[in-house]
Amino acid sequence: MSAPAFDGSSKNTGRNGRNAGGRNDHSRDRKDKFVDNPNLKAPKTGKGAFIKPEPKKEAPEDEIKQIVLPETLTIKELADKLKMQPSVIVKKLFLTGKMVTPNTELSYEEAEEIALEYDILCEKEEKVDVIAEILKEDEEKESDLKPRNPVVCVMGHVDHGKTSLLDAIRNTSVTSREAGGITQHIGASVVKSGDRYITFLDTPGHEAFTSMRLRGAQSTDIAVLVVAADDGVKPQTIEAISHAKAAGVEVVVAINKMDKPTANVELVKSQLTEYGLIAEDYGGSTPMVPVSAKTGAGIPDLLDMILLEADVLELKANPNRNARGLVIEAQLDKGRGPVATVLVQKGTLKVGDNVVAGACYGKVRAMLDDKGNRIKKAAPSYPAEILGLNDVPNAGEVFMVCADEKEARSIAETFISEQKKHMLEETKQKMNLDDLFDEIKAGNVKELPIIVKADVQGSVEAVKQSLGKLSNEEVAVKVIHAAAGNINESDVTLASTANAIIIGFNVKPDATAKATAEREKVDMRLYKVIYQAIEDLQAALTGMLAPVYEEKYTGRAVVRQVFKASNVGNIAGSYVTDGVIERGSRARLYRGDKMIFDGDIASLKRFKDEVKEVKLGFECGIVLEDFSDIMVDDTIEVYKMVQVQRGTTAE
Repeated sequence: MSAPAFDGSSKNTGRNGRNAGGRNDHSRDRKDKFVDNPNLKAPKTGKGAFIKPEPKKEAPEDEIKQIVLPETLTIKELADKLKMQPSVIVKKLFLTGKMVTPNTELSYEEAEEIALEYDILCEKEEKVDVIAEILKEDEEKESDLKPRNPVVCVMGHVDHGKTSLLDAIRNTSVTSREAGGITQHIGASVVKSGDRYITFLDTPGHEAFTSMRLRGAQSTDIAVLVVAADDGVKPQTIEAISHAKAAGVEVVVAINKMDKPTANVELVKSQLTEYGLIAEDYGGSTPMVPVSAKTGAGIPDLLDMILLEADVLELKANPNRNARGLVIEAQLDKGRGPVATVLVQKGTLKVGDNVVAGACYGKVRAMLDDKGNRIKKAAPSYPAEILGLNDVPNAGEVFMVCADEKEARSIAETFISEQKKHMLEETKQKMNLDDLFDEIKAGNVKELPIIVKADVQGSVEAVKQSLGKLSNEEVAVKVIHAAAGNINESDVTLASTANAIIIGFNVKPDATAKATAEREKVDMRLYKVIYQAIEDLQAALTGMLAPVYEEKYTGRAVVRQVFKASNVGNIAGSYVTDGVIERGSRARLYRGDKMIFDGDIASLKRFKDEVKEVKLGFECGIVLEDFSDIMVDDTIEVYKMVQVQRGTTAE
């Protein structure tokens, strides 16, 4: 048997007839078989035998987790979002020296820091104003809009003839109409001029802008400013101008009392230029019409001017939709229940409609017009008195028609719950100097509105000019109203509406203004020296406002006996004659009328026990810090140093 023949090309064969790769030919066949089924492993066939490696599974890229967090949340809430036990976070914070519980509140920044340690990104939750969303509306189609009547309010100084002018315009006396007791005056009137109508609101001037501007709603299109020709511009006139400007409405000036021999139109026009109202014949754009409410002269010209302004404004609304508007005023009527006067702004309000106004809802059972006549419907710019609400709504609330009673009730309930939240948060975001720098840094303040009140007009101008120069790149200081005289309720209302700070120089707020400022959280600063006001504002704008402390009296005690103690000195055995003596307070010791000590209370005891406080009518032992010269019948007056807002300590 002859040996197998090899040709010269077989250079790669090794011993035992294997090729250089260390494989038999049949091993290739086996390999192929296992390639077809990758789930089977190729068996080893000896040293260096082929093994099919398992295909590598690509590790999925770590998904970047992201969570949305509110401005503040508890550790438990954070743990729920991170899908872990609260104890894990509590332990982590314990190790950093923070004593916390699952109910401890964290700020967004603190929560974000914790989440990042677990490789989880955070995003701040956007606050949604639920009420704003409910009241939000789609843009109206231009083709659906129809011209509507102008809504006008009349404002001005007391005794300048606002009511007389309205009476002359309506050609009827309000007082005689009310005296009859047949029709109820509803705070709005519709007046015919030619073939067109004008709606006049009878609300007090500033209220037409402030309470009605709730949630950005604007009740009036044009303001008629009444100025007496024989009296000129007065403090309330200036207030009215400020309110109108803040509301952004057009102003038509009615120069009244032209029948008086001392009437001086030119003086009134020149005075008004100082407040930014420049007459058309002076090259400005403010219409000024001389009128007389007594004789009726000039009233047709005034109405024509109002209609001309309305034409320029191109006032339009869609009458063919669900009605929406504002509550002008409301009260509880003994016989008729809750009665609301509403101004329809869009759509047509009909008897039988389901309406909601803030926290109140109901079905319109009956409607009356401004003259007391029953009506079935009210078109845009028309006022109406409606009956059928479950409660009395607030003036300035937005009212809207809903599909059914269920929807109206649901919106009212949402409004109540959101209002509660809003009231909790509201203590709050009113602008004040102490938080101003933080607000500027956060980019929340671009403009700082200020109201200036001073004792004399010269001071007003000086303060106004000085404050105006404080504007910098980040925030503009804007004086929205400046006048001589004490701070009144109207000033506070304007400050609340415009989120302004009141600066008072040598003036004080009246009782109503003080109460309103506390309720509305308006920052009111009182000064006796101009440069202090300037310094405070400058410091606030640059974030250097230092705290101010005020002394607060808490109680008084009379020394009845003196005990000597070797380790503490003399102890004043005292009887509390007024208020309360608290440990940690400061004390003044008086001998007769002379003060001989002013310092801290080191210790306060009842018998042998150290106590926190001792009230009126009880005895106690008082040790004064580093002072032992105490005698029987000395008086100890106790007080605390309390931090107060800067400027508010001035009388």
